[in-house]
Amino acid sequence: MSIEVKVPVLGESVSEATVGQWLKQPGEAVALDEPIASLETDKVAVEVPSPVAGIMGAHVAAEGDTVAVGALLGLIETSGVANAPAPAPAAAAAPAAVAADDAAALSPAVRRAVLEHGIDPATVKGTGKDGRLTKEDVLAAAVAKQAAPAPVVAAPAPAPAPAPVVSTSGERREERVKMTRLRQTIAKRLKSAQETAAMLTTFNDVDMSAVMEARAKYKDVFEKKHGVKLGLMSFFAKASVLALKDIPSVNAQLQGDEIVYFDYVDISVAVSAPNGLVVPVVRDVDKMSFAGIEKAIADYGKKARDGTLTMADMAGGTFTISNGGVFGGLMSTPIINPPQSAVLGLHRIEDRPVVRDGQIVVRPMMYIALSYDHRIIDGREAVTALKTIKEAIEDPTRLLIDM
Repeated sequence: MSIEVKVPVLGESVSEATVGQWLKQPGEAVALDEPIASLETDKVAVEVPSPVAGIMGAHVAAEGDTVAVGALLGLIETSGVANAPAPAPAAAAAPAAVAADDAAALSPAVRRAVLEHGIDPATVKGTGKDGRLTKEDVLAAAVAKQAAPAPVVAAPAPAPAPAPVVSTSGERREERVKMTRLRQTIAKRLKSAQETAAMLTTFNDVDMSAVMEARAKYKDVFEKKHGVKLGLMSFFAKASVLALKDIPSVNAQLQGDEIVYFDYVDISVAVSAPNGLVVPVVRDVDKMSFAGIEKAIADYGKKARDGTLTMADMAGGTFTISNGGVFGGLMSTPIINPPQSAVLGLHRIEDRPVVRDGQIVVRPMMYIALSYDHRIIDGREAVTALKTIKEAIEDPTRLLIDM
């Protein structure tokens, strides 16, 4: 008996996807709920589980095909195969190494790491849910592989060194790779933002001394108490909340001929994922503690690396923070994340000479940038909002007393 596997509902306003990769080939055994294919939507990669246990049948859609929600993807053959539930997790005493049949069911990020580093997934112990491999498991195995001493074998008699091969053709090569659906969507959205919004950027610089001193003083006790590191993003998220509450237009959106103001702050945090930049949303930041913000960002970072972000993780958002400083960027003009009206860009911290009380001193300084839609945010409002963020970072006490 053949069971049809169709494209599942992918999320609100998402009507189609691209077949990224078939995780099961015709003739391979498939367990109930085991991922058999990976679909790329406009925002995330989605794994399609098998509705039954059986044998993978024909692939109706090929890798790279665009498929609509409800379209037929492939078939599962169940003749003579009992619809048994997925195998239970191995007992604690059993090794959690990934079996060869399970290697194809790895997440996209893990598969990419396995291929890049030449790691056999069957030899690696998984630390993820139900013993599944994570990207960190593969990277750790790659490091261990490099550090392992090479086996000592008897060296054969040296052969005459071959003459060096010298290319005299001057050949130059090109490689054409089709853009993923996610990369195509990123390109369209960024170009649309430039063409639609009256985008302008204002800059300021921030003395990071107070924040760095606070982190150095409390980082150990903070991590011990909350189980997460005290980073910079929680300070800037809190400072942004102050600015957005004082200047509501920076937290607003233009919808048709109406301006929509929000009495809550949902901050999209730009995160680098294997397939491109994604912006999961930390919701109700105005009601969260420093630890809550750091935990939410850390969880999203892990999900982005593992390729497990969902559509719901990235839906909405009233303001965006993008930290180009982690890549060494000194200054940039970040692009607005539609339909939002503003984005805060953070950059690297470096020691620079500044004047304090008439004296030239060295301070850890950071350039910050606020790109905004001039259609609904006036220059005065943008400059004031950025200045509020600067003052809160330079004097973190303001974050505690709502100043």
